[in-house]
Amino acid sequence: MGAIIGQGIVRSLRASGHPVKVIGLDRSARPPGPDWCDVFVQKPICDERSDGYRDFWQNLIRKESIDLVLPGLEVDMLFLDGQREMFEKEHGACVLALNHSALIALTGDKWLMHLFLEDHGLSAIPTMIDASWDDALATLGAAPILLKPRQGNGSRGIVRLHDREDFAYWTRKTAEPWMLQRIVGSEHEEYTVGSFGLGDGQAVAPIIMRRRLSAAGNTQQAEVVDHPLLQAKVAAFNALLKPIGPTNYQFRVHDGEAYLLEVNPRFSSSNSLRTGFGYNEAQMALEYFVLNRLPQPPEIRHGIGWRYSEDYIVYDRDPV
Repeated sequence: MGAIIGQGIVRSLRASGHPVKVIGLDRSARPPGPDWCDVFVQKPICDERSDGYRDFWQNLIRKESIDLVLPGLEVDMLFLDGQREMFEKEHGACVLALNHSALIALTGDKWLMHLFLEDHGLSAIPTMIDASWDDALATLGAAPILLKPRQGNGSRGIVRLHDREDFAYWTRKTAEPWMLQRIVGSEHEEYTVGSFGLGDGQAVAPIIMRRRLSAAGNTQQAEVVDHPLLQAKVAAFNALLKPIGPTNYQFRVHDGEAYLLEVNPRFSSSNSLRTGFGYNEAQMALEYFVLNRLPQPPEIRHGIGWRYSEDYIVYDRDPV
């Protein structure tokens, strides 16, 4: 509940028309996120890989009789993906709104995803690993070139390399595995697409938004658009990847071709913006995973949505 994704999921659940009881989790109990839940539970201070964290989840599900778990953050998705057997064995009535494990593993490494695109003859942004600066210039073209962490999402850890000095500095400073990538298109032709997969290659018709990013790498402004090229691309990816539940595709369009930037096999940070235009992924997840019915095609409205900062003040005592 401390992240914009979780807060968007709660707002979407409230707008679903179903009588939901929302149990929210976060490391911090500070408002405003916890105030928007019916019940708030603070996560224990322990590693997500520990037995203590697993015990925490087991006790929470029993105590609150939870029907559906909607992970927002990648770290929660990865933890729950590793606990599927435990949930099926001990908490059969509690459903995880999770994509399938193969897709989570594939999209968790951008280099593996790049190889997947090439292997299937799909348009892929020229990308290299274990390359020198000279090799990168020869293969990817003139600077600037992007350095990206192979793991992670959003714009975290992505830097532009303008010269040999940048390359030496950032490859030394970046501890995790990285890759180099050509910059394609412009920020004016970047799109985020929400799709709800049914697990068999079919999906609810997507919502396509041209977006502008904040400094933190989240969607700051989004405009709902009709885009036949992206519509066809998403249909092709859905048929190939067979996602289940909320799935987010991000593209840039360049010279009449759509290039995939990344796939998030979960709710993304723009889920509440999509709900505002009629595409409520939390509602779809509730109906699909709990009520066992196919989500109906939503009536998508066109327009532009913005995110803005707002003060949220909690007083600890009355004025003197």
